[in-house]
Amino acid sequence: MEKAIFRFAHQEYLWLLAVLPVLMAVYAGFVWNKQRSIKKFGDPGILSALMPFASVSRSHYKFILLLLSFGFLIVAIAGPQFGSKIKEIKRKGIEIMIALDVSNSMMARDIEPNRLERAKQAISKLIDKLENDRLGLIVFAGDAYIQIPMTGDYTSAKMFLSGINTAMVSRQGTAIGSAIELGMKSFSPREETNKAIVIISDGENHEGSAVDMARNAAEKGIKVYTIGIGLPEGVPIPDSDKSYIREYRRDRNGNIVTTRLNEQMLNEIAHAGNGKYFRATSGNIGLNDLHTVLNRLDKTEMESKTYSEYEEQFPAIIWIVLTLLIFELLLLERKNKWFTKISIFKQA
Repeated sequence: MEKAIFRFAHQEYLWLLAVLPVLMAVYAGFVWNKQRSIKKFGDPGILSALMPFASVSRSHYKFILLLLSFGFLIVAIAGPQFGSKIKEIKRKGIEIMIALDVSNSMMARDIEPNRLERAKQAISKLIDKLENDRLGLIVFAGDAYIQIPMTGDYTSAKMFLSGINTAMVSRQGTAIGSAIELGMKSFSPREETNKAIVIISDGENHEGSAVDMARNAAEKGIKVYTIGIGLPEGVPIPDSDKSYIREYRRDRNGNIVTTRLNEQMLNEIAHAGNGKYFRATSGNIGLNDLHTVLNRLDKTEMESKTYSEYEEQFPAIIWIVLTLLIFELLLLERKNKWFTKISIFKQA
């Protein structure tokens, strides 16, 4: 649907136009009072002969120009807009719920600057590539919580993403099953829309029946993809998120705690969820490959939105006001004796 339309951005200012009839009435009263005063001094015809350069009509013209200037100025302030096009755009896409592991093991620096920050950077780049898809974000460790509900507002999603840290979930662990279950509940009820859950985790300290949850999701038409972030060899977990601090977490016996990527578990989850497993590296976190796979899913109509584009007419109206004011300034109330033979206006 497309059509042209005219509107005022600030219609409330148009009420000022009601002042124009009042000004006309005041001016009419002023002219009447002036003519009555002149009659007191004598016959108007005789008095006009004594004032050959006086002009009544010029005063009227000047008032009309000022009145028009004031009227057009009010119209300009009201914000006239013209030439807009109203289009109904149908958006087609899929729904993506990203579940991000925020357990302490995600602070490991086998991927610089650390697993969590690198994952956040990759998610941000993935959001930049999305167009009509809807996105949500879950954070999980020992528990799972919705950080960003399903939305098409990518700007807000990136804003909330930047604030994610390991302190958001107090209970430690890797409750991938809870994250999948929460993700399934967070999608829209529309069955025809393709849905995907993306798990980004090292898979360590796994809790719950994540494989069974992934299988349940697949039965409901929701694909589960996993991205393994970290090294299988194992690295120590920093005791601080400060890169310059090289202290590491220790167990009760004083031994340094290490974390390693559990690829087998993440592979099983992806297989049960009818999805695919991606291995993150320092150069490629895996979301680029994931985006390619997601783009192959059938897009369904998500929603219809109406967009309007208006062209401001304020500058054109202001030029009219300036032109009228210039004419008013150039128009003298008295006749110019040098131009008595070239009279544009009729003598009163």
